[in-house]
Amino acid sequence: MGLRERKKAQTHAALSWAATRLTVERGFDKVKVEDIAEAAGVSPRTFNNYFSSKAEAIAFRHLDRLLRIAEALRERPDEPLWDAITDSVLPQFAADAESVAHPPATDVAQWTAGVRVMVAEPTLRGEMLRAGAIAEAEIAATIAERTGGDLDQDLYPHLVASAVVAAVHTAIAHHLRTDPPVPLSPLLMDALARFAAGLSTPSTP
Repeated sequence: MGLRERKKAQTHAALSWAATRLTVERGFDKVKVEDIAEAAGVSPRTFNNYFSSKAEAIAFRHLDRLLRIAEALRERPDEPLWDAITDSVLPQFAADAESVAHPPATDVAQWTAGVRVMVAEPTLRGEMLRAGAIAEAEIAATIAERTGGDLDQDLYPHLVASAVVAAVHTAIAHHLRTDPPVPLSPLLMDALARFAAGLSTPSTP
C-alpha cells in the first residue's frame, strides 16, 4: 500500500471510529457529521468525501474488519482451512490503533449499553447487512481460491463464508446480550469450532 492509500485508510478508520464512539456515547440522533469530522481531525467536507451518512461511517468499521479476515486468510495458504479461518478472525477484534489513541469516555458497562442501543438503530441495520453481504462475497472468493473450487458453481465456498460471517455476528450479539458481557474472543473461537466440526474441508479433486 502506497502513502496515499495508507492515508486514505487511516482517514477511513479515524472517521469510522469517531462516528462509532460518539454514537455509543451520545446516541445516534445526537451526533452530527460536524462532530464526527472534528473528532477525527478533518473537515465535514472530507467526511462527505468518504461517507454518505453516519450509518455508513459506523458500518465501515465492521466491514473493514470482515474484509481483513479475507486478506488474512489469503496470507495463510498452508494452514488447515478452519485453523486459518480462526487465526484470521480473532486478530481483527483486538483493540486497534484508533480505539487505543481515542478510547471511549465511558466505562465498560456504559459502553456496552450504548452499543446495544446503537446496533438497534434501524438506519444502521441496513448498512450493517450491506457490509456483511459485501464481506461474505469476498470471503467466499478467498475460500474458493484455497479449495480450488468454482465460485460460480460450487456451494462450499459460499457456505463457509456464510458460516464465518454468521459466527462473527452471533458471537457479537451474544456478547452484547449477556450481563456481564461474555468476552468476545472465546465466543468467536467457540462459534468457529462448532462450524468447523460440521463443515470439513472438501478433498481436492
